Amino acid sequence: MVDENPLLSPSPLPYRLPDYARIRPEHYLPAFETAFARHREEIEAIATAADPPTFENTVLPLEESGRMLEDVAHAFYTVSSADATAAIQHIDEQLAPLMAAHDDAVRLDARLYARVKDLYDRLDELDLDDEQRYLIARHHREMAHAGAALDQAEKEHLSELNRRLSVLTTTFEKNLLADTNELAVVFDDVAELDGLTEGEISAAAEAAKQRGLESAYVITLPLFTGHPSLSSLTDRNSRERIMHASRARGSRGGTHDNRPVLREIVRLRAERAALLGYPSHAAYITADQTAGTPEAVERMLRRLAGPASRNAAAEYEALQKIASTSHDAETVAAHDWAFYTEKVRAERYALDRAALRPWFEAERVLFDGVFRAAGDLYGLSFRERTDLVAYHPDARVFEVFDDDHSPVGLYVLDLYTRDTKRGGAWMYPIVSQSTLRGTAPVVVNNLNVPKPPTGTPTLLTLDEVTTLFHEFGHALHGLLARVTYPHFAGTNVFRDFVELPSQVNEMWIFWPEVLASYARHIDTDEPLPADVVEQLHASEAFNQGFATSEYLAAAWLDQAWHRLSVDEASADIDVAEFEAAALADIGLDHPAVPPRYSSTFFAHVFSGGYSAGYYSYIWSEVLDADTVEWFRENGGLTRANGDRFRARLLGVGGSKDPLEAYRDFRGRDAQIGPLLERRGLTA
Repeated sequence: MVDENPLLSPSPLPYRLPDYARIRPEHYLPAFETAFARHREEIEAIATAADPPTFENTVLPLEESGRMLEDVAHAFYTVSSADATAAIQHIDEQLAPLMAAHDDAVRLDARLYARVKDLYDRLDELDLDDEQRYLIARHHREMAHAGAALDQAEKEHLSELNRRLSVLTTTFEKNLLADTNELAVVFDDVAELDGLTEGEISAAAEAAKQRGLESAYVITLPLFTGHPSLSSLTDRNSRERIMHASRARGSRGGTHDNRPVLREIVRLRAERAALLGYPSHAAYITADQTAGTPEAVERMLRRLAGPASRNAAAEYEALQKIASTSHDAETVAAHDWAFYTEKVRAERYALDRAALRPWFEAERVLFDGVFRAAGDLYGLSFRERTDLVAYHPDARVFEVFDDDHSPVGLYVLDLYTRDTKRGGAWMYPIVSQSTLRGTAPVVVNNLNVPKPPTGTPTLLTLDEVTTLFHEFGHALHGLLARVTYPHFAGTNVFRDFVELPSQVNEMWIFWPEVLASYARHIDTDEPLPADVVEQLHASEAFNQGFATSEYLAAAWLDQAWHRLSVDEASADIDVAEFEAAALADIGLDHPAVPPRYSSTFFAHVFSGGYSAGYYSYIWSEVLDADTVEWFRENGGLTRANGDRFRARLLGVGGSKDPLEAYRDFRGRDAQIGPLLERRGLTA
């Protein structure tokens, strides 16, 4: 019965947190069907209104519409990415074409578009505030960009393309998850894991136990090409096995081969772009981003690729020298890079990053690091709500309060990896803030940290600490945006701007009072030694040739695939040959520096929302580095600085042009100099 489905009525829990304790997989599809129908009814009422269009009878009800669908979708997609059981995956596959068809029915409705266009054409005549004017402009732009101005035959073709693409991207993600699980590397002898800490070995034994493997050790694979263990493992064969498994994902033939999937995705995206009047998918995507054109993206990537490649080559020579001296490897390969990098780092800076884990206990990093910085900057405080049940036992719920003790929203942290969770790390809104709807934000951060045995503390790598601060920056954007209209909630900003708050939040990792608060030894409570902190600062630009090159290589692969015309994308493309040619074209084809993501496991662009947009990280980093410079020039971690950043950037969500918001905060446009200096690209 409908009234028995907990998804079809507002959640009784605080902040409308979905009542996951009552939601079962069989509830989702019926809830979506009901929500689709209700949303169509709401759109029909707007589109067929007899009165001439006004903000009040067209845009306002458009913002009010689809509330049930948004609630159901956010509840489901939170689970489908973080706990994708077989039942959830089956629902996801069925749902993908239904969701695509429904989205098109709304975005391509000619009657609705005509009313929005009428308002847009008369924008200067209307008595509206700035946010209302921008809302009309965005609705008009997004509907036109989606194809609302096409004729009926073209719309039908477009909808067919969108439906097929929704199936393919879901298939890509399913294949990747399955192949990542299958390729987890099993070691039978603990000696093969020499170099790992006791905690890391315990986590590997626990992972094996979860798979029913006794007296074995399992190293699971992260989303990116490399692996944290590669920096520590002394057995070269063990390193090679892990790297080989990682790079093989989605390209081994058989059921989970993503090569035919991604080729069809690329072809259909090119075809859709042509239908919408663009020469390529990259041109289509960037047209509604701050970059504007793929040529602008290319200019930045090529500007950075040359010095990054030269720096990586110099770094390689240093690695080769130490490898040759130790007689461990005649030629340093991709699986050796991290291992020898740590040897060079230790030689130059007397620094062993792998040995820092005891200072980065997860609870302390969270409460005395991440939450502490948010308190000092924005006056926020956090209280765990053990009475609130999230979608998985590992997901913890925190209530967030402002400095006047007024409630802000809920923050959910899901720290640990599992076979049902997709790789990587991300933030997602479970409930979006809107004063129009009277809703407060509920946001979730997902990471993929190996889970230690019960009763054992979770010790993070420095990279995992960075990821937690980064993703919490997205969470802050979702928590602190205060907008009227749900269209502008939280992180609903241009894709090549969305990474700014997350990247800026990384600056507090090494801020003295924050670091002193959370970086304390798990056994002795001693702070991270001053000489180690000094060496960490001194080595900030170390290995940036590699880091920048692997990132730029992936960003360029994304552009290369999505700059193809329909004819080019329709050719019988060999994926490996295409990648090699693209990397050679931009000069990022060093055999020991593979792209951070190869095409067959590039989830950001073939199943996520970053298609033709992976450049966004470095594009946003120009703004980030410039913002960090501003904070340092103005006293750093202070409430005054936090309040300014909150009011002029985080707080506006997507309710104004992002570059205008940045100028309002910074007082000028961003300059690229701080980024070049940060990444050691100035020479």
